[in-house]
Amino acid sequence: MKLYSETTRHLVAVDCIIFGYDIAEKEIKLLLFKRLIEPSKGKWSLEGGFVEENESLDEAASRILRKITGLGSVYLKQSYSYGEVDRDPGDRVISIAYYALIALCDIDKDLTLENGVHWRSISVLQDLIFDHSDMVKKALADLQSQIKVKPIGFELLPERFTLVQLQDLYEAIYQRRVDRRNFRKKILSMGILKRLDDKEKETSRKGAFYYMFIKENYERLKKDGFYFNLDVN
Repeated sequence: MKLYSETTRHLVAVDCIIFGYDIAEKEIKLLLFKRLIEPSKGKWSLEGGFVEENESLDEAASRILRKITGLGSVYLKQSYSYGEVDRDPGDRVISIAYYALIALCDIDKDLTLENGVHWRSISVLQDLIFDHSDMVKKALADLQSQIKVKPIGFELLPERFTLVQLQDLYEAIYQRRVDRRNFRKKILSMGILKRLDDKEKETSRKGAFYYMFIKENYERLKKDGFYFNLDVN
């Protein structure tokens, strides 16, 4: 027996804001596709879909993300709910936005090509359908706040990275320059990075040492009251 039979039903969707970092171009990028159906057919859109009858919001977001990228275990965070009556001209649709952080080297390029999705720089985004531009702005603002107090920025990097590449990432997310000396001093003092023996020599003759983020160190320090803080000028 189903209760609430007299209550008006609404459609519920999830939209995925998929952030990736391009090390070569030093840019945060967004995975978009051109909508295949009306309304707004042919315009740039986030990837999303309706929540199925027997799945949770998190499960729906993970399903959509896996379908597009081939990745089953990535950083995924619920961002904000969007329920304006006229937000979708097709019907009354309530959408819950999620944002994901992906290292571009991990993504299944053949799958993204098959699905017709494209990486676009957040600095030169085209107009998106419905309220998707607002979704991106809110998600980016939340990401900018979160990377100051949580080591989630490493989700956007390959397993090995240089300190220069790490700083470039933070500058791309902050969308401003940060002081090199303060940044290095702060991140190295935390004891959560391990310096490797080999160097990256493609961008400088002398070369820069590679580092790895040691999640176990971070989790252990966090239990002891460690506070991650990379809010640097």
